[in-house]
Amino acid sequence: MSNIAKVLSGRQDRGEGVGTNKKAIPFNKQDYQSLKQECLAKGTLFCDPTFPAESDSLGYSELGQQSPKTRGVQWKRPKELCSKPQFIVDGAERTDICQGALGDCWLLAAIASLTLEKEILERVVPHGQSFTENYAGIFHFQFWQYGQWVDVVIDDRLPTRDGKLLFVHSAEGSEFWSALMEKAYAKLNGSYEALSGGWSTEGFEDFTGGIAENYELNKAPPHLFKLMQKALMLGSLLGSSIQITSSRESEAVTSLKLVKGHAYSITGAEEVHSHGRLVQLVRIRNPWGQVEWAGPWSDNSKEWNSVQPEEKAKLVHSAEDGEFWMAYSDFIQHFSKLEICNLTPDTISSEDVSRWNYNQFEGNWKVGSTAGGCRNNPATFCSNPQFVIKLEEEDDDPLDGEDGCTILVGLMQKESRKDKRFGRDLNTIGFTIYKFRGRNNVHLGPDILLRQQSIAGNNTFTNLREVSERFKLPPGEYVIIPSTFEPHRKGSFILRVFAEKEAAASPMDTEISADVKKQYISESDVDPLFKQLFNQIAGNDTEVSVFELQQILDSATSKRTDVKTDGFSMETCRHIISLLDRDGSGKLGLVEFHILWIKIQKYLEVFKKYDTDNSGTMSSHEMRDAVKEAGFQLNNDVLQVIISRYANQQYAIDFDCFVGCLIRLEMLFKMFKTLDKKNSGKIELDILQVMHKCERGLKLLYPLNVVLSFTDVLFCVLQWLCLALS
Repeated sequence: MSNIAKVLSGRQDRGEGVGTNKKAIPFNKQDYQSLKQECLAKGTLFCDPTFPAESDSLGYSELGQQSPKTRGVQWKRPKELCSKPQFIVDGAERTDICQGALGDCWLLAAIASLTLEKEILERVVPHGQSFTENYAGIFHFQFWQYGQWVDVVIDDRLPTRDGKLLFVHSAEGSEFWSALMEKAYAKLNGSYEALSGGWSTEGFEDFTGGIAENYELNKAPPHLFKLMQKALMLGSLLGSSIQITSSRESEAVTSLKLVKGHAYSITGAEEVHSHGRLVQLVRIRNPWGQVEWAGPWSDNSKEWNSVQPEEKAKLVHSAEDGEFWMAYSDFIQHFSKLEICNLTPDTISSEDVSRWNYNQFEGNWKVGSTAGGCRNNPATFCSNPQFVIKLEEEDDDPLDGEDGCTILVGLMQKESRKDKRFGRDLNTIGFTIYKFRGRNNVHLGPDILLRQQSIAGNNTFTNLREVSERFKLPPGEYVIIPSTFEPHRKGSFILRVFAEKEAAASPMDTEISADVKKQYISESDVDPLFKQLFNQIAGNDTEVSVFELQQILDSATSKRTDVKTDGFSMETCRHIISLLDRDGSGKLGLVEFHILWIKIQKYLEVFKKYDTDNSGTMSSHEMRDAVKEAGFQLNNDVLQVIISRYANQQYAIDFDCFVGCLIRLEMLFKMFKTLDKKNSGKIELDILQVMHKCERGLKLLYPLNVVLSFTDVLFCVLQWLCLALS
């Protein structure tokens, strides 16, 4: 399928709810029900060809084929490990998750938090899976991935050594949902090793579709405890960790039995009365299922003796299960980082739970068009994608007592863990927020953005999968600009905005339009000197053919030192004649050639204006403003097509390409206006019209010597007429 077809198909799918949790997309095009029924019909157990029970599925370096860590590993099904394996026993519990030989405690902490809310867990772990009824060795799980939910199918062959699971396992050994979920997540990310090292927020987000925020506890805001309480009441998932200064400290146990460099989950935040004062307490769980805090307010500590029995009964649970209470003051002193994952409105159905207002947008940084880099790059910064949000209602019960509109902004780049295998670095990303008041169907340029300071943004650009920040802003309209730190860095991203109150948000992009005025010139309007010159170059037939036009244009531009050109192509010259030829002769007469000359002079003025360094070429980032001055307003989709077609390897556009582009644009709008008989901004084509327009559109978009499939031919005009103008 062509890129154009994929875009149009994706838009239709999203309109039908495909990619939501209820209509998850089959990962690797593997449909769980079809595969299961096929295995049941054949009486065989499923073996997954896309994630085989082989060393490549384990990893590529630390868990690679030659690694001592993978020696003796055997892949076994649960029925080979115990007599009566079970998927889930009496509901999923935090004690079902014990870490194995993989450094994915961040993931296990996220899974443990997931078990606190049954409704959230069931979105990830679908019902009806077991080792008894209709067992076929196949299971499936659902994860959120970059804006959509995917359904991941696996077989139940798990890596073992000496008859025991190598990685995550349940405390009692016969419950396998957590081990199978870990395998599905490993498959999603390419291997088990790809899961080594990370932050709990990544797991939180992929299990919920929520948006994460991070707090450095040595800089904890005064209202953080209240924020934690509110987050837990909203069903948010919370995690924490203790920073290490060297690899030797990783998973080292302190004198008070806290584990450094280890991901914990936060499961509660309460206040109790002790000695006549309120004490703030935090409940924390170690995913190991053991090794608990030994300081104040730990299990059976003396501090509990000062708490009234009824309060104590609600909170105290004494067992070596990895879960414990500690004072909030100790928490911010001993732990380094707090992670909170705030949930999307559809995650929990209960009417008793408050919800965020949610907006999500997909975008791309394309080199030469929308990869503008941060504000340190004024020549390109304004070409980045832009998004507008309108805040009208202030928070009802502000945590800090100050009026305003609370929003969370998260910018996530795609495919971070899969690329680890290939040593690819993440982009350094961030975003800035500007106050704005005006039309939303425009793209803000340097005249606005570079003349004012941003009013907010993430603190630092970073090369993490996601950067996020919480803001409180006065009511008003704001523009969010996501970018890489350096310009010319390609990438795909998801921008998400949560707001406590209803907030309208949308891409800030230009409405496509053209203001190309028809020129009514008669032969008497033509200057005599121009007429004399025309007669000299037109020859005996007093018309300019496509071959003569090419010679004239090349001769005229070659004499100029202020513009660069590789020469006008025959293709461009044919389109010029097609646009201006009024009598159908296939040539340009005096009036037609005069109109062309006026156009060329106008295009030359625009080109020189935007050739800011006098190099004779125009930067591709200047194309938006240049074509606007020439009469065309284009959105990002169309600009990206233009730049990929006309810019050179240095993303510069010479004069002949600039003229060719504008001529084709004028032909496009002329074609569309002809078909739009009702002036509605929409057209309908039958299949013969589509094929005819595609043949013409093919010449607009591609060189004549490019071989295209039937699908490419069918969609090349739709890219302009349907996609760009939708």
